[in-house]
Amino acid sequence: MAKVKINSSFTLLGETVGVGERKTLALEAAKLYTHSPLNIPIEVVNGVHAGPVLMVCAAIHGDELNGVEVVRQLLAKIDPTQLRGTLIAVPIVNVFGFIHKSRYLPDRRDMNRSFPGSIRGSLAGRMAHMFFSQVAVHCTHIIDLHTGAIHRTNLPQIRADLSDDATAQMAKAFGTPAVIDASLRNGSLRSEAANLGIPVITYEAGEALRFDPIAIAAGVQGVDYVMRHLKMSRGKRAKKLPEPIIASSTSWVRAEVDGIVRAQVSLGEKVNKGQILAYISSPLGDSELELLAPRSGIVIGQQTMPLVNEGDAVFHLAYFAHANSLVEQQLETFIDEISDIEDELKTAELNN
Repeated sequence: MAKVKINSSFTLLGETVGVGERKTLALEAAKLYTHSPLNIPIEVVNGVHAGPVLMVCAAIHGDELNGVEVVRQLLAKIDPTQLRGTLIAVPIVNVFGFIHKSRYLPDRRDMNRSFPGSIRGSLAGRMAHMFFSQVAVHCTHIIDLHTGAIHRTNLPQIRADLSDDATAQMAKAFGTPAVIDASLRNGSLRSEAANLGIPVITYEAGEALRFDPIAIAAGVQGVDYVMRHLKMSRGKRAKKLPEPIIASSTSWVRAEVDGIVRAQVSLGEKVNKGQILAYISSPLGDSELELLAPRSGIVIGQQTMPLVNEGDAVFHLAYFAHANSLVEQQLETFIDEISDIEDELKTAELNN
């Protein structure tokens, strides 16, 4: 049996974290109008044994809050004496957006379209450059936590470039029943890290500005599973989840008219081609349009606001090579498993 290698101290932002230690760091992102510093909080947990350097980050979009709670719960569970490698936990990347409950930065730019950034660019570009060059480049693996936008919710899912083997293994290890084989988008953290050979997966679940207990519990479990896959932590899954089903493609079904939406399906539901997804009616009810599924698939995202304008994205459907009934069954199993884990976490917090 190979001897486990002892870890070494880890240096980030000019601070050294010893073997078996954890330290809270602050990356000064910018200053407010008052010249008060605005810092990105970072927790570094350096294990006793050598291993990968995994970053788990959230709130690159400042209004996406589920990931913030995932990171909090993750840190509460981590014991550096039992950890192999180093965990870099960043609960809030876009601190400006987080304070203002906004997806964007004050310059109205999307930080996740601004990587790797520029030291002389816009505010978004400068913050992206600072975070990428001072934190992200020091990682060997990254899990980026996201939610849907305001008034739009996502079924727990992983998005990853599955053409890269290390990334595909992380995506499958996370344990969501649906994995979206998503191409890299220029300017995203996922794309720019991949250019440096760093495997990155994106977890999408829930809605902006809302805590979704299922999304959070699934996120905590998924990160734990990836850490076990990377041999950063020990333990076996209490119950083996089904292998994830890879979505061959996805598309949004958009409103053809303005009006009030009455949804007929929900997240995770199987739909057949031509099935009525929703009715869009006028306030007086004198006109009504049926919104139909263009293909058979699974609902992985939907608008939660019952008011739409023509062209608004209402339902996000994923299409699978496997039978939709198999995917739906796996989703039901997944939700049951996560509900049990959520109950266990609540009990553990009450006992503590």
